[in-house]
Amino acid sequence: MKKYAMIRPRIAAAQAMAGAPSYVRQGSLEVRLARSLKEIKSAQKLRYNIFYEEMHAKPDWRMRMTKRDIDNYDIFCDHLLVIDHDRPKAKRIVGTYRLLRQEVATAHDGFYSSGEYNLAPLMTDSFGEQMGEGRQLLELGRSCVHKDYRANSTINMLWKGIAEYLKEHNIAYMFGCASFETTDPAECKEAMAYLYHNYLVPDDFKVRALDGQFVEMNTIAAEDLNVRQARRSLPPLIKGYLRIGCFIGDGAVIDEQFGTTDVFVLLPVEKIAKRYSKHYDLKTEANDTDTAITAVQ
Repeated sequence: MKKYAMIRPRIAAAQAMAGAPSYVRQGSLEVRLARSLKEIKSAQKLRYNIFYEEMHAKPDWRMRMTKRDIDNYDIFCDHLLVIDHDRPKAKRIVGTYRLLRQEVATAHDGFYSSGEYNLAPLMTDSFGEQMGEGRQLLELGRSCVHKDYRANSTINMLWKGIAEYLKEHNIAYMFGCASFETTDPAECKEAMAYLYHNYLVPDDFKVRALDGQFVEMNTIAAEDLNVRQARRSLPPLIKGYLRIGCFIGDGAVIDEQFGTTDVFVLLPVEKIAKRYSKHYDLKTEANDTDTAITAVQ
């Protein structure tokens, strides 16, 4: 087995949070952080099944060998899980989100999204002042839910867990990349133009796609847009983000590995907390996802 040692994911023991609290419990379903390396590996297997087998992303040789979606960021991220305790142990993890706090990213390799977007506007003193003393950013990624659990109830549980995590770690803004399932921007040009004209990040903290990867979103004038058609063509996950008050970065990026066109999403935490946290009124819950939850890569 020594010759296969290099393919084993290097996951920090600190991320096996044995004492991680349960954020939400409803019937057999529980939402909490991973408590063991085995649970993290199970989350990676779920990601592989969805991204590479169901959604046809392109695995590298290491992923093909292990049947897990693995990258260098797994080593220091927190892994939020949806667990169905009625399923066999090896198949209990039915949903996951990967969470990377600013304080952790700063101490390691930075944020995953920095490979596609210039995040410098979010690192300025002025943006720090806007967030508030002691508050920080959180990057969301690798979102996926098992096909048998893609119902509003499961997704809402996952977001309630995120809301508790936000409060626990004093998060001011969340961000990440949401995807259109195509590598041809022309197929989603109306939707991207709609996002550009209505949800663009303000100038004083405008995040922009990196030079060399930048795909123009402003290809249709606002007055020429078929707004109804543009809204209808938005992926469910992006629709959900818009409903909770997100901003969209300037420029899309084509991700050849995942077969997607990505847009940058920035979310102020206050609106999420009011909608999902158990410390607030939860009468109004938003998630219109009755189809596949697409990846936040």
